Formats: sequence, C-alpha cells, structure tokens
Amino acid sequence: MGNDLKINCKNVAIVGGGPAGLMAAEVLIEAGLSVDVYESMPTLGRKFLRAGLGGLNITHSEPYERFCTRYDDKQKMLQKYLDSFPPDALRDWVHNLGIKTFVGTSGRVFPTEMKAAPLLRAWIHRLRNAGVNFYFNHRWCGFSGEFGNDTVLNFETPTGLNGIKSDAFILALGGASWPQLGSTGAWAPWLKERGIDVAMWQSANCGFEVAWTKLMQDKFAGEPLKAISLTFTGLDGVTQSKKGELLIKEYGVEGSLIYAFSKQIREYMNTQKEAVINIDLLPEKSFNNVLKALMRPRGSRSISRHLQNCIGDNALKKALLFETLSKDQIADMQILAKTIKSLPIRLLRPRPIEEAISSAGGVTFASVDDNLMLKSMPGIFVAGEMLDWEAPTGGYLLTACFATGRAAGMGVKKWLDGRD
Repeated sequence: MGNDLKINCKNVAIVGGGPAGLMAAEVLIEAGLSVDVYESMPTLGRKFLRAGLGGLNITHSEPYERFCTRYDDKQKMLQKYLDSFPPDALRDWVHNLGIKTFVGTSGRVFPTEMKAAPLLRAWIHRLRNAGVNFYFNHRWCGFSGEFGNDTVLNFETPTGLNGIKSDAFILALGGASWPQLGSTGAWAPWLKERGIDVAMWQSANCGFEVAWTKLMQDKFAGEPLKAISLTFTGLDGVTQSKKGELLIKEYGVEGSLIYAFSKQIREYMNTQKEAVINIDLLPEKSFNNVLKALMRPRGSRSISRHLQNCIGDNALKKALLFETLSKDQIADMQILAKTIKSLPIRLLRPRPIEEAISSAGGVTFASVDDNLMLKSMPGIFVAGEMLDWEAPTGGYLLTACFATGRAAGMGVKKWLDGRD
C-alpha cells in the first residue's frame, strides 16, 4: 500500500480509532481513497489494549457453524459480515502483520506474545505508511448544517470546536462500557435526534451483585471458584449448564462462567428483578456418589473435616455451603448432598455498565442497510460495538468488530462508486 495508490481525491472521515474504525480505514486506503481517522483519546485502540492485558483473545477456533451461534438472536443480522471475514481470515490478516498466533487449550486464539500492543503498533505503522491521517483528542459532539452535502460533524479539540465535512463518514464509536477508555455512548442522543433508532444501553459480560456475609467478603473476595458447573433457567424456560470457573468479588460474582450467562441473566432480571443460579461444586461426581461419601461414619470429626472427605481441601467451597445452609441443614446429609450438587446463589442486580466488558444496545440493524449505512442518513455508516449486538467473551466481540468495520469500509466504497 502507499500514497501512489490513491486514484481519486474523495475523502472519508472515520470517527473512532478502535478495531472497527481501523479496519474500515485499511479497506478504504487500499481502495485509493483519502482517509482521516478522528479519535477522542490521545492514542488509538485504548479499549483494544485493555482487552489484551490478560492475553489478547483475537478470535476462536471452534467450528465456524458453532462460532456463529454465539451471537444469539443477532446472528442473522451479522452473518453476512462474518462470512466475509470469518475467524480464519482474521488469523490470516494478523499473520500478514507479522504477528504469529496460537490456539489455546480452550480453543481461543491468541498472538504468540499474548499482548495487544505489538499487533496494534504494526497495524498503525502500516496504515500511516499507506497514507491514513490520524487526529487525536478530537471528541465528536454532534452534527450541524443541513443533512446531505452540507453535513458537518463537530469535534471538540484542544484548539476549540472544529467542523468536518467529508464525502462519507464512518462512525465506529464503540458502545458504553469502559467509558474511561473512550467508548462513552454519549453519541446516542445525536443520532436519535436524526431519527435513528438506538436501543437502550445495558451491561453485557458483566458481574452480578450478591448479598454475601462479611466473612465471605473479607476472606474470599478475589478467590476463584474452579472446577464447577453453573446451571440457569432463562425466561424462555430453557435450562442450560456449563462447566468452568467464576470469581468471588466483594460485591458478588464475575468471571468467564458468569459472562457466558450474562445475557440470559440480565434479560431475566429485566422482568423478574432477581435471579438464582445453581452451582454444582462437584460436577464430575453423581449425587449418589456424593451422598455415599457423606454417609460414611463421621466419628469425632467436625462437620468441616467430614466435608473434606467429599469435596477436598477447598476452603471456598466449604464456605459457600456454610453461607447457604443452616446448622441443622448442614447436619442433614441428604440436604448437604443436594446443595453440593446444586448450590443456589441469588443475584440481585448486574454491575454498572461502566464496569462491564461490553455493552448491549446501540444502533439497531433496522436503521441500517446491508452495507451498514444509516437508511435515513445516506453517506453515514456505522460499525463495531455501536451497533446493537452482543456476544460472550472468547474472541467473538473482536471478530465481529473487525468484520463490521471491514463491511462498513466496503460499503462506503460501493456507495461512492455508485455516485460516480
């Protein structure tokens, strides 16, 4: 790529320097267009870098048909974009940046170095060399002028208010989670004023609050609860179970196993206020085997020592049982065995969206055409998390951001070619 590839002087302004915006920029600069990226933060990809702190999970290696179902009721809307840039294509793209990847034991795909920074640096270097212009500390603050050729996007900048005109715009502003990293969701009213349908923001991939006793808060906050299975019955009456682990927090619970059910739990809470999840503390053992172990003569041992023969030397699992059951119930081996196999935890509310890994809500798919252009605002496209979809963690979020960013870039090119 290079500046010599530009075959016309048409300009596209992209608002947002995350994965979706940068992918759109790459598509457009390769097509020979002039591309300007406006970012509200002092640097690019803040949320992308934050997601990579524990190891950048780019995508997932599971069979593609199964992969697509992770987008639940939005699969149909996203399918065409995923098909155009599926996980294997995303991995090839990463490799083309000079970044090697590997598949972890869970099937998740990571860069060999695990970090997001080397990938982002290589990508930005390639975009700069190709001629993409970047403008930092430019916070979009709405429209001015009549819609159409006179549309102006206003930005708050270090030197004051600045209005931008362009041949086409791509909005890749993110959702409403982790606002300190730039994705505030503050843009929603400006689109609503123009008649765009924007679904309400809600926490996704989030923790939930539990009324723990002070003992649980003081002694076990930050402790992982491993080798368990979580079961939950949603509003539709469907019961699902999944093995994994969660994390005890002072406020309640979070972690990968909780995130896998966060949408179903949140939707249940929207109607029923509170929700109950059930934890199998020993998913590899049957109820009868657990009961058999508990029915062995206890002798002079304390109930805590007696429990150790059944659940092992796991202080957190024992504490959860004492948190849940009364002394009389603990002494009843039938009740104790049932609770070990199905320990109820009452969830009170989701954590605030500011703490969530991602958000549900945003511009509805009914508001955009197949090229992700706003139906009521021709020439303005949207991509990434600002669209109304959600997915569990595991590379699904990033894959769809890349795929929709690429689709928006291709949509702009198609629209501009059509105008010619």
